[in-house]
Amino acid sequence: MGDEVVLLDFCASMFAMRARVALAEKGVKYENREEDLRNKSSLLLQMNPVHKMIPVLIHNGKPICESLIIVQYVDEVWRDKAPLLPSDPYQRARSRFWADFIDKKLYVASRKIWGTKGEEQEAGKKEFIEALKQLEGELGDRPYFEGESFGFLDIALIPFYSWFYAYETFGNFSTEAECPKLIEWAKRCMQRESVSKSLADPKKVYESLVNWV
Repeated sequence: MGDEVVLLDFCASMFAMRARVALAEKGVKYENREEDLRNKSSLLLQMNPVHKMIPVLIHNGKPICESLIIVQYVDEVWRDKAPLLPSDPYQRARSRFWADFIDKKLYVASRKIWGTKGEEQEAGKKEFIEALKQLEGELGDRPYFEGESFGFLDIALIPFYSWFYAYETFGNFSTEAECPKLIEWAKRCMQRESVSKSLADPKKVYESLVNWV
């Protein structure tokens, strides 16, 4: 008997995309269960009673919650293929720091772009672009955030790429004009099948946001 792996998912969720990319990088076969976020399943509520949110990875009946924790778990359990986190403790700490930055700075600012209007939206747009520029500086001239190989920090950030169209449409700006090197990095990541098949269609992300707001 092999591992039983189930992912409680929502297609347009950038956090769920992280889990999908990590599982694809490792070649893990799993059952994908799409959740209705307006009418959450009893399984989701049972498996994540604290936050009641996706994604949840269920591995042999045991739930793992929160996207970055899921990515680290996948890396530790299926360690025989495509290491995601650096082996060096300092580099591993650096990757976790910037992943935390993405969730605390970039994500929070991004919500203001599509969820607010006027001055608050403008402030969110400015914060979002500043955060992207900081990430672009951290990337430097490397092909990936982890250096020569695609890894944990790339997985933490790349799902945002499928939301850029929505941010740009709501906020009336160009990410490529502001952060050209970051867009080059994103296009490089999209050449990987694990990424291109795991990310949601940008137009569908935008449509889901229009319906949501």
